Amino acid sequence: MRTLFWLAALSALASLAQAGEPEGPHDGAEWQIWAYSSAAPAPLGTNATVLGLDGSVLREGSNGWTCMVGNPRPAPEGGWPTPHDAMPVCTDAVGMKWMSDFMAGQDPDIERDTFMWMLHGDVGEDNTTAGVLNKADAKDPSQWIESGPHLMLLPADPSSLDGMRDDFNTGAPYVMFPGTPGAHVMIPTAGYYEYQDPQ
Repeated sequence: MRTLFWLAALSALASLAQAGEPEGPHDGAEWQIWAYSSAAPAPLGTNATVLGLDGSVLREGSNGWTCMVGNPRPAPEGGWPTPHDAMPVCTDAVGMKWMSDFMAGQDPDIERDTFMWMLHGDVGEDNTTAGVLNKADAKDPSQWIESGPHLMLLPADPSSLDGMRDDFNTGAPYVMFPGTPGAHVMIPTAGYYEYQDPQ
């Protein structure tokens, strides 16, 4: 009887966690707008431009911020199964420039520091080396982190982070890709270790 009670309670909590998720295909505009814009807190995400899987504008925003898929892997047919799998990001024009440079394999060249929200987290990164998409390919498996919700600080001068800790197990902000042009600060928020326990 007690087991049934806990199963019912967990089911109710799961339903609450998904509250607001629209019905329909995950490659459709309605689901994508919901999933990607909720990568930032409201009202920021609510008023941001949203880009679809193909880069087209699904919704024009009013605050200069953009929300979109952040997962560099090809999307499965029908779209990403969950927002966590899509790894959506929300950032401003400077952050979009940082991301464009970074994804093109160039040193990010931005005019000022900026921020990027990822409240759905990501499906895993090698904390020391950019571009590693599978844990099996990590140079050191202990450096693989699958993040929950977080905020990122993208510095104009990555050397300003020299000497900052890169330990992602404490709950404190830490540097990802330390000592590289793509170095940035990860700032954990509530639920950060939902997908991975601290070591």
